[in-house]
Amino acid sequence: MEELLDLDALIDALATAMADLSAGRASVPDRVGAVVQDRDGLLAAMPGYSPASGALAAKLVTLFPRNAGTLLPTHQAVIVVFDPETGQPEALLDGTAITATRTGAGSALSTRLLAREESKTLAILGTGVQARSHARAVTRVRSFDEVRVAGRNPATTEALAAELAAELGPAVRAAASWEEACAGADVVCATTHALEPVVRREWLAPGAHVTSVGYNPQGREVDEATVVDALVVVESRAAALAPFPAGSNDLIGPIEKGLIDAGHVHAEIGELVAGTRPGRASDDQLTLYKSVGVAVQDGAAAALVLAAARDRGVGREAEL
Repeated sequence: MEELLDLDALIDALATAMADLSAGRASVPDRVGAVVQDRDGLLAAMPGYSPASGALAAKLVTLFPRNAGTLLPTHQAVIVVFDPETGQPEALLDGTAITATRTGAGSALSTRLLAREESKTLAILGTGVQARSHARAVTRVRSFDEVRVAGRNPATTEALAAELAAELGPAVRAAASWEEACAGADVVCATTHALEPVVRREWLAPGAHVTSVGYNPQGREVDEATVVDALVVVESRAAALAPFPAGSNDLIGPIEKGLIDAGHVHAEIGELVAGTRPGRASDDQLTLYKSVGVAVQDGAAAALVLAAARDRGVGREAEL
């Protein structure tokens, strides 16, 4: 799956799919989720259709934060692709790899649209699958001189920094804390399952762009002051502000406390792509992309994988 999914092509495909969604051309019903309370787990169903990618697909994805630090990933998924002309099932794909890659590509798209052109320092908060995905994707849209990695476990953090340095270059280093990683960074990518915020307003430099993709049913990644001060962009207003467990605690919490209202969400990423809403207004403006994931992203990625698999003769035919 990882070999078939071209990252640069995916970032561009996500831009088209997100513009499709914001313009009302895509069909993405509200996701539904079943909570496994004694394991802090979630099973979500995410169907969607995007004419831009020609993808009619549905993802079943589980999120079990307690898998962090084990041999199992926190996110596991399968994606079924259907023929949009006939409704016939076409492919069953590993959704775990697609979820990881398309999430990082979504943050890369937000960075391309919202981060300052001269951004030089990238902070990656977290040491799991999404940390790797973000380091690989976000560095494709800006020329960073330094990449900092921070995590809860120093040994794991050092190991990931060394791994990424071998892949991306010697400018990757481990940071001793969330605060050290964020200090002076132009782009901050939060990819954790944090209970308490790993991004705090007082740590952020003027003009920083923050991406937050982590989810914990009981927690949040970004503090309220950052949300209040930032120009906030989401994939979908409906998805980001949906009731528990589907929406973003980072945004719903400040709304429930009366610190902001739903109108504080400035734009959807697809509106920035289409130019129907403005992006960054000044070099000093703080920007925040809060991602919860939407089905058209999975469909766009699945369509690229399926096309590449057919071109290369990869995969197995199965009679249903």
